[in-house]
Amino acid sequence: MSMQFGKYNFDGRVLNSKEFDQVREMLARCSPDTDGFFLDANVGMLYRAFHTTEQSHREKQPFVLESGVVVTWDGRLDNRKELIAGLGGQVSNSATDVAIVAAAYGRWGRDCFRKLIGDWAMSLWDPTADMVILARDFVGTRQLYYSIAKDHVTWSTILDPLILLAGHSFELEEEYVAGWLSFFPAPQLTPYRGVSAVPPCSFVCLSKETWQTHKYWDFDARKRLRYRTDAEYEEHFRIMFRDSVKRRLRSDSPVLAELSGGVDSSSIVCVADDILAREGGPRLDTVSYYDDSEPNWNERPFFTKIEERRGRAGCHINIGRNDRDDVACNPTQYQLTPASAGKESDAYLQFAASLIAAGNRVMLSGIGGDEVLGGVPTAVPELADLLASVRIATFARQLKAWALNTRKPWIHLFRDTLHLFLSPLMSIGGSSGQGQQPFWIKADFIKRNQRAFEGYRSRVKIAGPPPSLQENLFTLESLRRQLSCLILPTEPPYEQRYPYLDRDLLEFLYAIPREQLVRPGQRRSLMRRALNGVVPDEVLNRRRKAFVSRAPMMTISSELARLGNKRELMISAFGVVDANHLADEMRKAKDGGEVVIVPLLRAFALEAWLTSLIGRKVLSGA
Repeated sequence: MSMQFGKYNFDGRVLNSKEFDQVREMLARCSPDTDGFFLDANVGMLYRAFHTTEQSHREKQPFVLESGVVVTWDGRLDNRKELIAGLGGQVSNSATDVAIVAAAYGRWGRDCFRKLIGDWAMSLWDPTADMVILARDFVGTRQLYYSIAKDHVTWSTILDPLILLAGHSFELEEEYVAGWLSFFPAPQLTPYRGVSAVPPCSFVCLSKETWQTHKYWDFDARKRLRYRTDAEYEEHFRIMFRDSVKRRLRSDSPVLAELSGGVDSSSIVCVADDILAREGGPRLDTVSYYDDSEPNWNERPFFTKIEERRGRAGCHINIGRNDRDDVACNPTQYQLTPASAGKESDAYLQFAASLIAAGNRVMLSGIGGDEVLGGVPTAVPELADLLASVRIATFARQLKAWALNTRKPWIHLFRDTLHLFLSPLMSIGGSSGQGQQPFWIKADFIKRNQRAFEGYRSRVKIAGPPPSLQENLFTLESLRRQLSCLILPTEPPYEQRYPYLDRDLLEFLYAIPREQLVRPGQRRSLMRRALNGVVPDEVLNRRRKAFVSRAPMMTISSELARLGNKRELMISAFGVVDANHLADEMRKAKDGGEVVIVPLLRAFALEAWLTSLIGRKVLSGA
């Protein structure tokens, strides 16, 4: 991921190049390649490259158009050919991505953002409009933050210069913390009040007169795709998934792929191998994690099966050697978000060493596969579609089929379907657990941030898009929040790519009938049918991976001893939790009682993060 930074003085005050020296050092630690700088009176823009494609080596950024518009671009443009054709000869086929994007803005203005398909974030200075515009791709794979003061705005790929060079401390953004403890915070939030992130699928216009956020694209609720046979859906899926993987293999260095042994990562590796065998491309390496001491987790046979098929073993990391201290930050180092925890763990150090040795700059991730391809086999979206469209006979038939398959009374499935339209707190599986918060979080904190604790859930509407599409969009928004919490890898730097979150692939999946994705007794039905013969049957049709419960229990035990030695917890001092109730919950978990694990682990990371900031004048009160 390449670095962007900029500053624009609303009041016209001329900038000095020395103001950017400290920022330049911060960016250099994250992106080791070439840099560029633009300065004109009250506007300055820095760029630091991290090359991952052949074309990126030829880029000169910031990129200046004849009109005076200045562009910095961090990304991979997947629809280069279509854009070049649409630009009518303004750029050549060998043009760099930033040149194509700049030409697109020159021709279509802000309307160009919806035409850009790929993983990207960009910033531009438009002197004609006297305005800075910041934009991110539709799912938010790249970060871009900004901070508005009375007389200026600054923006950056990373939080460091916005926080550490601000010259003042920040108040804690409560809503971010609430989201962190529940379903991830809204993607436009950061932990610091007054510092925001550009929302995914949006652009922000910043000038002396106006600060506005605009959404530039959305899925077409009217789009439907219907075929006569299953085979046609399967063929279309293979084409779309193959194209998505191929787009993310565009690299001038070896590509690394996660290989967990699950269906998602295994499918990516198998399809990528087929593409590379037929069309050539970079070397594909894999990384797999295992823990032979964990009784409920045995992934080795499954990722080994994929390695046997490809005739090559990958990097194997034994997480059983960890000290189980993944959650806590090193107290001698500050971290700017709670998600920064765990970078000193033994597993991460093994991974980093492997990445450096192999020369990998790109990693393929299976994030999103479970959510978009029916990894959770629920009948509710399909039944809701049938109910909303008043297809009563089909609804009754499918209700009976799902009830028999799930061994659940049909009246319960019917109730769960109705609840989707009635209660925003009902999960897609029909459980009302989303409305119940851990008792150790202070009640007044929950009350002030109720929407975040509800996961920003809204009631599904009968009138409007099909209920399944509304659920798909809610799930996608959840994934956007998750991606927005991920921190930029810096030691060593590498770029993460997500084949299951390709815009064209999602448009296809959201346009086909829900029954193609999941059927009674057929979790991931379309994926398994389409990839039969491509992915080994032992992996493609394996049972759902078991939840690993032993490691979190060990973490809770170690944290109980660690936190018990502190006079006061920072998360208690900031009014987030009741320390005594939290200790009771941890003891209950240690004794084998039933607790909700994820909020506990998130609370530990939050405490470690706040502790790392003590005395650094970053947060007010820390």
